[in-house]
Amino acid sequence: MPALSPPELSPREIAAYRESGIVIPRYRLPAAKIDALRATLDRLIAENPEIRPERLVSAHIEGRNSEGVRGSRDFLDLARDPGILDLVEQLIGPDIILWGCQIFCKPGGDGMAVPWHQDGHYWPIRPLATCTVWVVIDPSTTENGCLRVIPGSHRGKRLYDHMREDRTDVVLNQAVKPGEFDADTALDIELAPGQMSMHDVHLIHGSNANRSPQRRAGVAIRYMPASSLFDRGLMATSAQSGYTVDFATRPIWLLRGSDRTGRNDFRTGHRPALVAG
Repeated sequence: MPALSPPELSPREIAAYRESGIVIPRYRLPAAKIDALRATLDRLIAENPEIRPERLVSAHIEGRNSEGVRGSRDFLDLARDPGILDLVEQLIGPDIILWGCQIFCKPGGDGMAVPWHQDGHYWPIRPLATCTVWVVIDPSTTENGCLRVIPGSHRGKRLYDHMREDRTDVVLNQAVKPGEFDADTALDIELAPGQMSMHDVHLIHGSNANRSPQRRAGVAIRYMPASSLFDRGLMATSAQSGYTVDFATRPIWLLRGSDRTGRNDFRTGHRPALVAG
C-alpha cells in the first residue's frame, strides 16, 4: 500500500483553490477509516427510512437531531480529523468553526440530481465564508453523478440570482438562473473513496442524477473562519432548500483558535456529551 500523502497543501494547490474555487488535495484517508464510515452510513440509512439518503443533514449529531435526522458521532470525529483541519487552516486561517455536516448519498438507479447552485445562498453566515470538504465514501464518477463545478465562478464573491423549482426529483429546490454562467465550462470531479475535494462558498456546483447501478455517497463537512458570525436569527428554521434545516438550534463547534467575533454561540444545541472541547 502506498504511503499516505501528508496533510499539507502545496503553494500550487493553494493557488488553484484561489483561482478555481476548488482543489483536490493529495491527502487522503486510509481505507480502514472509509470502510468504517461506510458501515456507519449504511446504519444511518437504515435508521432514517423516512428520509432520502441525499438529505441526511447534520449527520454528525448523535441520535435524532432537531432537523429530524438520526446521526452518528463517527461523522463528528471525521470532521475533527487533524489532517483535514490542517488543510482547512491553510485556506481559511487558524480559527476554525465546524457548523455543518451533511451526507449526500445517491442510491443506484434513482439517485437525485443536485441543480447548479451556490451554497452561500442558503446559509446564515456573515461575512459569508465557508470551505466545504467533500469526503468520498463510494467511488464518485460521471456515471453515478459525481460533483460538477464551474471553475472560477467564485471569484466575484457574489451570489448569483437563483430561481425556485418545485420538483420532487432534485435534492435542492433552488437553482442558479440560466444565463448567469456558462455550463459548457463545467468540470467533473471524479474521486476514489478516501479522496476529498475542498471548495469555496461562492462556487457554482451541482451533480447529475444517478442512473447507474452503483451508489454514490460522500459527506460534506462545512468549516467557517471564526472571523464570521453564524447568525442564528438570520434564517433560523427554514425549508427553502427543499428540506428542513434549523439554524436557530444547530450546534456549532470551535475546533481551532478563538472566536474572533466574540459573538458566535457555542452552547445552543449541545447535549452534555457533545459540548465542544
